[in-house]
Amino acid sequence: MPIYQIKDRRPDIATGTWIAPSAEIIGDVRIGRNCYIGWGAILRGDYGTIIIGDETAIEEGVIIHARPMDRTEIGRRVTVGHGAMIHNAVLKDFATVGMRATISDFAEAGEWSLVAEQALVARKQIIPPEKVYAGVPAKELGDLREQTRTEWTWAKQLYVDLASQYLTDCSIIG
Repeated sequence: MPIYQIKDRRPDIATGTWIAPSAEIIGDVRIGRNCYIGWGAILRGDYGTIIIGDETAIEEGVIIHARPMDRTEIGRRVTVGHGAMIHNAVLKDFATVGMRATISDFAEAGEWSLVAEQALVARKQIIPPEKVYAGVPAKELGDLREQTRTEWTWAKQLYVDLASQYLTDCSIIG
């Protein structure tokens, strides 16, 4: 996997984290323990900082960036779905971002919030904890149901386990 240092801006990747060979980690990117960074993900901390908490899943094709001298912060046990874009935003612990969703500058997704597939969380928009948001722009659909929390707890553990499995069992055969 390409991991790039730019001047003194160097990635810091904790133990137990698996990064796909086609992912790109650039500059000041700090990735916690036991994370999964999927195929084709791009985490670009070339002039901003990206911080990712422990046991977080950044799925395939995700793009994460931060503005100059600013940061994108992603908490613990967050799931960022396939093809999503996170730009200079904050995702609190246990948040879930659906496939192809966009979280824009200075926006925030609260703990256990759920941003649905293809939603657009606009600049400076705040998603409260335990709320479900969908649409363009994203609007509240209601509270996170206990069944959804249970399902996402299971799914989040799947990616922690997958990172561990890939570290020991994934190899190139061709």
